[in-house]
Amino acid sequence: MDKLQSLSRRLLAGEDKSLSRFATPHGSARRARPLEDEDFRSEFARDRDRILYSGAFRRYVGKTQVVYFASQFDEHITNRAIHTIHVSQISRTIGRLLRLNLDLIEAIALGHDLGHPPFGHDGEAILDELCHSYGIGHFLHNVHGLYYVDRIASRNQGLNLTFQVRDGMLFHDGESALESLAPFRSRSERDIGEYIALASAGQRPDWVPSTLEGCVVRMCDTVAYVGQDFEDALRLGLLKKDELPAEIALTLGVSNSRIINSLVCDLVTNSLDHDFVRLSGKVFKAFLGLRDFNQRMIYSHREIRRERDRIAGAFRLMFAHFLDDLENKRTSSIIFKHFLNNRSGEYLAETSPAEKVRDYLATMTDRYFSQVFTGQFVPRMPV
Repeated sequence: MDKLQSLSRRLLAGEDKSLSRFATPHGSARRARPLEDEDFRSEFARDRDRILYSGAFRRYVGKTQVVYFASQFDEHITNRAIHTIHVSQISRTIGRLLRLNLDLIEAIALGHDLGHPPFGHDGEAILDELCHSYGIGHFLHNVHGLYYVDRIASRNQGLNLTFQVRDGMLFHDGESALESLAPFRSRSERDIGEYIALASAGQRPDWVPSTLEGCVVRMCDTVAYVGQDFEDALRLGLLKKDELPAEIALTLGVSNSRIINSLVCDLVTNSLDHDFVRLSGKVFKAFLGLRDFNQRMIYSHREIRRERDRIAGAFRLMFAHFLDDLENKRTSSIIFKHFLNNRSGEYLAETSPAEKVRDYLATMTDRYFSQVFTGQFVPRMPV
């Protein structure tokens, strides 16, 4: 084992030498609790594997990306697992061309959406409203993802990830879609705490990751879904190709593969040997145009959104129901059997009942949520 560790250190040192001067070297990794054992992997590769084998990663496959219950009627439609794999692959392609740290990129990419609740962004918005109404702050999937890896995972022991991976996960959320991203390299743990406090109070400051690898993942999060969502809408018959504005089609293409290729080539061309990632003005304009087109024609489409009110009602009923179970100590409730049964004493003692309900609902897949709701609120026919 000593020989293997010695070989690993030499290989990682050699890999650091081949990286861009703007890349994050393996030796800069830092975590709150040093790992007791050493092995042949880099610190960031170990984070990647901890994320890969986590319960939340397994649940990606059961969570909506855009279309509710997509896998029940068309397994080709993108779920959150497919989206995450796409983000990872696109990010690694760009990272390899820019000579960045691929282990760090992969860890951030695989973990970036761990905090998503069921039913996509509608589920996030509904849970946010409920959390605020119950006095436990606001809910954002990027903040909850960090909370998951720090406090919920591994029976409340947390995954003990490096600062750089945690930072990349927290600041991956790029809804503002900036043309250029440059890392904020002086960030500290105190800054992370400040951001979380602001987010809980209802603000949403647009802070960028502290590493160039994190900036790549943040950019690729949007790159991965704008073309795929358009292609999914075509498959579902919600759109036709000729509805895409001509300027966008000429600049980016009309298929997911062409759109991704156009964005990746432009981003690499404009970012090589720089301490930022950037799209050219022309491509960025088309990129924003496609994103706005999707928002108008897909995400707000009546067929996509028709179930939102029913889902919101189900969330409200479930939240109130399980909160009442906790406050009245009904240990026969499934929130005890399915969620709190393997939680640590510290979590049980320090977390309020409403926060426990939030954490339980956020872990659910779409299908499990529906099964629990049916079991709790739909009358059973007499046998």
